[in-house]
Amino acid sequence: MSATLVAKGLAAGHGDRILFSGLELVVAPGDVIGLVGANGAGKSTLLRLLAGLDAPEQGTLRLSPPTGVVGHLPQEPERRPDETIRAFLARRTGVAAAQRALDAATEALVEGAPGADDAYATALERWLSLGAADLEDRADTVAADLGLTVDLDQPMTSLSGGQAARASLASLLLSRYDVFLLDEPTNDLDLDGLERLEAFVTGLRAGTVVVSHDREFLTRTVNRVVELDLAQQQVNVYGGGYEAYLEEREVARRHAREEYEEYAQTRSDLLARARMQRAWMEKGVKNARRRSTDHDKLGRSARVEATEKQAAKARQTERMIERLDVVEEPRKEWELRMSIAAAPRAGAVVATLRGAEVRLGAFQLGPVDLQVDWADRIAITGANGSGKSTLLGAVLGRIPLTAGAASLGPGVVVGEVDQARRLFYGDEALLDAFGALVPEMAAAEVRTLLAKFGLKSDHVLRPAATLSPGERTRAALALLQGRGVNLLVLDEPTNHLDLPAIEQLESALASYDGTLLLVTHDRRMLGAVRTNRRIEVADGKVVEA
Repeated sequence: MSATLVAKGLAAGHGDRILFSGLELVVAPGDVIGLVGANGAGKSTLLRLLAGLDAPEQGTLRLSPPTGVVGHLPQEPERRPDETIRAFLARRTGVAAAQRALDAATEALVEGAPGADDAYATALERWLSLGAADLEDRADTVAADLGLTVDLDQPMTSLSGGQAARASLASLLLSRYDVFLLDEPTNDLDLDGLERLEAFVTGLRAGTVVVSHDREFLTRTVNRVVELDLAQQQVNVYGGGYEAYLEEREVARRHAREEYEEYAQTRSDLLARARMQRAWMEKGVKNARRRSTDHDKLGRSARVEATEKQAAKARQTERMIERLDVVEEPRKEWELRMSIAAAPRAGAVVATLRGAEVRLGAFQLGPVDLQVDWADRIAITGANGSGKSTLLGAVLGRIPLTAGAASLGPGVVVGEVDQARRLFYGDEALLDAFGALVPEMAAAEVRTLLAKFGLKSDHVLRPAATLSPGERTRAALALLQGRGVNLLVLDEPTNHLDLPAIEQLESALASYDGTLLLVTHDRRMLGAVRTNRRIEVADGKVVEA
């Protein structure tokens, strides 16, 4: 069954800050709607409203038919203690909730409760429509197809980051919702996973709303774009795909600026004319008074008439100003302006691995022989779980080797954005945690630097662990600007970043002249960032392309 979700006049905010208002949206079967906007614009908030998880401050939601099922897959899938992979898949696909509802309806039917027949029929229909009857068999097939070669009865918390990403993708591929609401489904997916996700989304009959900062994914999938423009306090809807949206948005912004400038110039000219006419009128009045004893009646009459004409012209100009259609000045969007501070150059050899091996349970990386030289810019690619993050940990000495040797060259100063964003994840306030890493900076300087990365007073005093993944990523990028580095290690840096921030990061990498190790599945970033070496990691083996 397919369903249509209709939102009318939706409004939401945080405290006294309005995120959006008057939002109108129809999600019909076959729609793939890309929801875009800066971090903090309310994208995840809107998805929760559409899912019925939160109540809007204003507006209404209608699902047709009402028995349709809306599936919301949040940005960070919750890994609950002692929850098995099978239980995780059942929860994410909605089958677990449908099973509980069916069990309750069955019990009511047995007890002969009033209306139990209808309730049981409804619960059974939902259970069947979500694919509960064959979920276990399908789960085994999909997991094997994705390379998730683990026992599905083991806890989710035992999975590596790459395995958890595959389990999350499996939960999506197994879902049979009537409307899909996807919040950053591309995060942590490798290239194979991205291709599978694209095929799934484009093949859906159900309507879909997707939040993603993966520009290539948006280009390949969406047929409509909804932009939450926080700066202008507007909700803009664009027909066509993502590339068409970019072009139309640029044209619309240019026209808005031109319209404002034309209005401002016209108003300025009219105000100047009105001032001049008033000045001439006042001068005429003074002249008329000064010559009031003049016995030349004709001259006095001419002066009075001229003064009255100037007053009439001034009033006419003022009316023209009042009749002008006011054009509000387009608000300047907040822009991340980042750079990467450079430390003094390290030696010719930055890092080496010699016969290095790492064993983590059943997984083995290596043996690896690798030398990273000064100013190398290395892209590291490979499937999830292949060992890319393990390789970075071995190079940096963060993961102990079971064999071989690893070393960093003299004078190497590491700057890192790790995949899990662990740097700012404690109970300490962000201001204190950040300040401890740059002790030479005063607290006021730390606040100013974080503010440049969109982390204001309501962020810096909170425990760092309460920040969103995007906010923790911004804090890590701010640290790169706050202290000099000459070995930059970025592990999936675009995860949780909004599109303007990704573009600023790419710009900063273009001007960074130190050594770079970059792990990313972002296809646009791989093409945009200059590299001189590429390393492929597959099943624990490292091969240089």
